[in-house]
Amino acid sequence: MNIDFMHLALSEARKAFERGSVPIGAVIAQNDNLIVATGNEVMKKKDPIAHAEILAIQRACEILDVRILDQCDMYVTLEPCAMCAQAISLAHIKNLYFGAYSPKYGAVANGAQIFQHSTHKPKVVGGILGFESELLLKNFFKNKRS
Repeated sequence: MNIDFMHLALSEARKAFERGSVPIGAVIAQNDNLIVATGNEVMKKKDPIAHAEILAIQRACEILDVRILDQCDMYVTLEPCAMCAQAISLAHIKNLYFGAYSPKYGAVANGAQIFQHSTHKPKVVGGILGFESELLLKNFFKNKRS
């Protein structure tokens, strides 16, 4: 686990915040080398599946010219939703590190717990810089409501 990658994911989440998208950032690294860093682009692309994790997986596969990312780690600021968790499993991500837990939409530690029903189960560590990730999300939704 490389905390610098989680800080980079938070930086990408802040950029998503500035674009008006829910502030979630994702990073994919291989052998401690950065492959891709991206943020949520749902609003920018007007695409409901342009989640940070999905975009990171797509771009990493393009960059590495592969369809399986079994030697890669993902760092994401929020517990992945069911769609993203399934994509992480299908991509065979080796390790998943996430920030804030998401009791409402999360599907790793909460909700559907996708990895319990998947053939590929990455090693998962949650709560990394969780406070910072949660604060960013709270500020985003607070601003949306005011």
